[in-house]
Amino acid sequence: MDFEQDGIPTRLDSKIQKLIILFVFDKMAISLSEAALLDICTSENDWLTYMDCKQYLGELLDTNLLYRVPKSEYINITQDGIGCLALFFTRIPASIRDDINAYARENRMRYKKRQSYFCDYSKNADGTYTVIMKINSDIATLMEQTVSLQNISTKAGWTKPRRPTRSSPTRCSTDLSHFRDRGMGGHFFPRVRV
Repeated sequence: MDFEQDGIPTRLDSKIQKLIILFVFDKMAISLSEAALLDICTSENDWLTYMDCKQYLGELLDTNLLYRVPKSEYINITQDGIGCLALFFTRIPASIRDDINAYARENRMRYKKRQSYFCDYSKNADGTYTVIMKINSDIATLMEQTVSLQNISTKAGWTKPRRPTRSSPTRCSTDLSHFRDRGMGGHFFPRVRV
């Protein structure tokens, strides 16, 4: 990764790039999925290249400076990683440290919410759907709700739910597609009525 320091193009060595990954975990202060870390470091901020980030993430996991959170897809920094970072964080260019601090301050809650709320559905053999909604913490599931819903479909396909008007009576209907818009796993939910 090329970086410009004092107007001079400089190549960041592998040690500094690994420190950047540790610094991101430290400043985000939450467990992150591999995809989230790659997105933060490469796509959104261009601190590292995708291939470098992927390689160094694996190396940091192998050396126990990062660890995989049990029973999840998330990764977090270990005490050894925090100690290593405390000794060598000054080797990360100050402008990158400032960028990471600002990014973490602005986006930490967005990532926490994205990873804390989970929603998925599956179609059952009888044509109904089972919807599972969870709220997770770093350690355990705080709440889990499972709902069975019936499919309302026609020969032409899905029907749209009838929107109540002021003159029409309101029926009990559940439109779960709003979960998609709130970072609930990015899944499409069929429009169904209970």
